[in-house]
Amino acid sequence: MWWVTKGSAAVSRAGGPALLSEADGILAYVSIHAVSPLFVGRARELAVLGDALARARAGVPSTVLVGGEAGVGKTRLVGEFIDRADDATVLVGGCLELGTEGLPFAPFTAVLRGLVRKLGRDGVAALVPGGATRGLARLLPEFGEPDKDGPEARARLFELVLGLLERLAEERAVVLVVEDAHWADRSTRDLLSFLVRYQRTAGRLLIVVTYRTDELHRTHPLRPMLAELARVEWVARTDLRRLTRREAVAQAASILEREPSPADMDLIYTRSEGNPLFVEALLSEGGGGDALPESLRDLLLASVERLPEETQELLRVASAGGQRIEHDLLSAVAGLDESSLSRALRPAVAGNVLVVDGEGYSFRHALIREALHDDLLPGEHTRLHTRYAEALERDLSILPAPRGAIELAHHWHSAHDSTWALVSGWHAAAAARKSTAYDEQFGMLSRVLELWDQVPDAAERIGCDRLDVLKQIATVAHLAGEYERAVALASAALAELDERSDPIRTAVVLRQRGLTRYDLGRPGYLDDLRRAAELVPADAPSKLRGQVLETLSRMLHGPEDWPEKIATAQQAREIGRQVGDANVEAHALINLTWARFGYSEVEAQLAAFAEARRIAAAGEAYNALMRCAISESDALEGAGRHERAAQVARDGVEEAANYGLARTSGAFLGINLAEPLVSLGRWDEALQVIEHALDLTPPAPYRASLQGFATDIALARGQLDRAEQLLGSSRSVFSRGTYRDQTVLPHLCREVQLLQARGQLEEAVRAAARALEERDLMVSPRYAWPVLVTLARLLLAVAPPAPRSGGGVGAAQGPGALAQFALSLMPRIRALGQELPAVGDLQQAHRLTFSALTGPETPIEDAAELVAWQVKAWDLAVEAWAALRQPYAEARSLVSAAQAALAAGDRQEAAGRLTRARELAGQLGATPLLEQIDVFGRRARIGGSEETAADGQPLGLTARELEVLREVADGRSNREIAEALFISVKTVSVHVSNILAKLGVATRGEAAATAHRLHLFDAP
Repeated sequence: MWWVTKGSAAVSRAGGPALLSEADGILAYVSIHAVSPLFVGRARELAVLGDALARARAGVPSTVLVGGEAGVGKTRLVGEFIDRADDATVLVGGCLELGTEGLPFAPFTAVLRGLVRKLGRDGVAALVPGGATRGLARLLPEFGEPDKDGPEARARLFELVLGLLERLAEERAVVLVVEDAHWADRSTRDLLSFLVRYQRTAGRLLIVVTYRTDELHRTHPLRPMLAELARVEWVARTDLRRLTRREAVAQAASILEREPSPADMDLIYTRSEGNPLFVEALLSEGGGGDALPESLRDLLLASVERLPEETQELLRVASAGGQRIEHDLLSAVAGLDESSLSRALRPAVAGNVLVVDGEGYSFRHALIREALHDDLLPGEHTRLHTRYAEALERDLSILPAPRGAIELAHHWHSAHDSTWALVSGWHAAAAARKSTAYDEQFGMLSRVLELWDQVPDAAERIGCDRLDVLKQIATVAHLAGEYERAVALASAALAELDERSDPIRTAVVLRQRGLTRYDLGRPGYLDDLRRAAELVPADAPSKLRGQVLETLSRMLHGPEDWPEKIATAQQAREIGRQVGDANVEAHALINLTWARFGYSEVEAQLAAFAEARRIAAAGEAYNALMRCAISESDALEGAGRHERAAQVARDGVEEAANYGLARTSGAFLGINLAEPLVSLGRWDEALQVIEHALDLTPPAPYRASLQGFATDIALARGQLDRAEQLLGSSRSVFSRGTYRDQTVLPHLCREVQLLQARGQLEEAVRAAARALEERDLMVSPRYAWPVLVTLARLLLAVAPPAPRSGGGVGAAQGPGALAQFALSLMPRIRALGQELPAVGDLQQAHRLTFSALTGPETPIEDAAELVAWQVKAWDLAVEAWAALRQPYAEARSLVSAAQAALAAGDRQEAAGRLTRARELAGQLGATPLLEQIDVFGRRARIGGSEETAADGQPLGLTARELEVLREVADGRSNREIAEALFISVKTVSVHVSNILAKLGVATRGEAAATAHRLHLFDAP
């Protein structure tokens, strides 16, 4: 007997690993005559799993995704691996197929039930962080009633499961096996993805996921999840191939206990195409003669047809119950007494069509069940599903919640009974909500809507009208992340509502659509919220009016909206007090604080946020508490208090984890933690924070913002390919909506900086021109100042100021077309810099940098006075950045200050500034800045740079080659360069070839990019 370690607390044949599973999966035992005792053709895949377990034992996160077509041997591979898992704790759960819906959290319910059987309820409770077992009641009713519903309940459940695995892994390595992920429902996929991405915190944990590759059609929901997980560094993906003919012969010989004849094997291998299950089926039918069926269904049903008629009938009954069916439910539907049921079941188990699986039975392979079910006549199909539905109606406790309610709805729907399919779908949606299975709830509510017109008294049946269903499904779609559907459903509800006769429900739906439109970055959200506010009666305070007004005030962001924001927030705050809604009151106070105080009044801001925190804490308004942390850390960062901002955000991340909100508010606070760390130059620490937050699979806009800070670091370190990859990912998010300046303007800076770093100066200048044309930079000074500084650096690199004397070649010939275009943008840039307010120390530092770049507001004609002004301007910028403890900005300003000091003739001061800049850039790993410092130092022979060429020119270039390179960087052709420098085209070609060789680049574009990256031609 060969034991597949996937059954009710089964132990491997070697007595090895502890297997803790309820066995919602496939097999418990299989006969040696049905499955090859010899394990063939899977050495490489077994090694992959073994290596992954070794890494997990060492504390390194490890996940293996095992794919393969049906029957290729995924379960067998996992069973063999578990046999070799030594003392690891093995947890196994399988996803279940039920018509077109899976069951929410099925594999995790199975794992939890197995743990309870092994350790007892109290033993499992002792492993739950903080003893919060009520959260697990969403998976298993033994833990009582679930805690309160809400968006955060799902996040708490995910954190509890992870915490449980962490505790188990403290004692010994844990192997979590999730089988048949192609049947996973959305909730299961979300939890599984969360565990994989957050696996690094769980210690010695290996996750193994199996799935059918032949089930993954183009629109299958598992496909994008697998693609995303495959990009996680500790995830390995392996696909089981079909057996070679040699391997199939070895399998057949092991089953038959003799070598099959070449003729028989030819036929078997041709028919099976190397699928181990098909090889087995063909062998069991006698070796593959002419009598063997040609289709897969016939192959699978052949083993059934050999069984007694009463057993075949029972299998047809069982096939309508799904892949796994409880004994009591099968008995009730079959209408057989225990003796008759056992007599009919025994041949099916002995023939390896059914296997004992805990308190029920599973088909040996899902394809067998599918073939049996597809073979039912239409009348049989309807009658069987009706009998299942009636049995569940009599005793729904046969199955655990919410599985019982969802299966009941499935059976009524499959029985084509519209009335009871609608009613049971409504109740199943309520059960799914208790388990935070929002996708399943959304699916059930969608079915209710689909059946509505087929049930004349639908409203009386479920106790609410169609508009209530639409209203509810729009909310659930938002919770399930189906934002587009949520907007469409809310719009459909509004089309049917008459706001004059039903203003309250209209206001509720308008508020929901406004919230979803805002999350999507779509226009119209303010119109929705303002109209909702008009519809809710203002004569008496109500919870709904407080919610609508608070939401409206929160989403008014422009300075021109501040009077309305303040008035609306004040009304909401007062209503919150009157009706006892701490959430509304605290949020409204936060809204008021943002409208009333600027970054120069940070202490007043902090005092107001502290009051909002007190209100939220008293009312257990966790969402508002998290927004307090988000707002406080953001205000501190905007004021330039980076260290304190980082600490507040870090505390908030921990707080979010305690509330079960790590994936939502915690991820957002990760953004607020990464930003000050980047400012402080703690880039490696910032990257760790970003990686940790991304592991939580946050919403797309959060992900894009996190990746934005990683892009900043990549650009500063010269990792241009990585910056391009990160920007591309963010770009795809921002292209789907309209977002606020705090998101869009930093992205704009990164786009321009990358183009400039790659030497794509024309594209960069065009992007700058579009920004000036399309964006109102006066609205958000905090985010506009970095844009102005970025654009000023770009335009000055493209069109540097002409020298006051000397009249070099470039000055004599005049600027090219691109330089002229850049020069035409400078007046607009300078005007914006003069108009834009600078509130707080951080904005003042940006203003000083911008002023030093663009020159004095009043022109200075005397060259010496101008140079003196530049020295002072750059020294002020250096002091401002040093006071803020921003080393990268300080180092860049020091380089410019050194250039200005050198122009003033003070070589010693220039050398001192350059030495300090090199020290800061080296600590940061800012390679492009270090290269620029070295080039400038070699040209000026200061700052410890002695590696000069014989003529003192940078990079070993001659003076004439530098002149040619300047023209190349300006985009001129060889003929244009020849005309400008009064030399032949052939001579230019020779110079260009020498330049490419000395710079170690292949093209003129790369040479120009190098010149711009190193600021070879920037004027001091």
